[in-house]
Amino acid sequence: MDTRTTETKDPPPVSSLNVELVAADRKVWSGEASMVRARSTEGEIGIMPGHTPLLGVLIEGDIVIHTTEGGDQAATIDGGFLSVDHDNVTIVAETVQTPAKA
Repeated sequence: MDTRTTETKDPPPVSSLNVELVAADRKVWSGEASMVRARSTEGEIGIMPGHTPLLGVLIEGDIVIHTTEGGDQAATIDGGFLSVDHDNVTIVAETVQTPAKA
């Protein structure tokens, strides 16, 4: 009889976040990111893969999304909400302004 035990392996860590940046009238951006930075009522917050679930109130300021392609998506919001759950990040704001492209 075989007395060896079978090891169970944890799933590999998630290396990216699924992010949606939404204004009241449109979806501004969605995609994969390695990190999201925003300003909440508690101070600046950084969200990385594996972050605990969170629902936060955002204040007026900049949002920076570090994409998995190595670039940044930046936007300025007038305040809003941020939700984090199972590496899904949703940012909802009344207005979102993105930099003009040259």
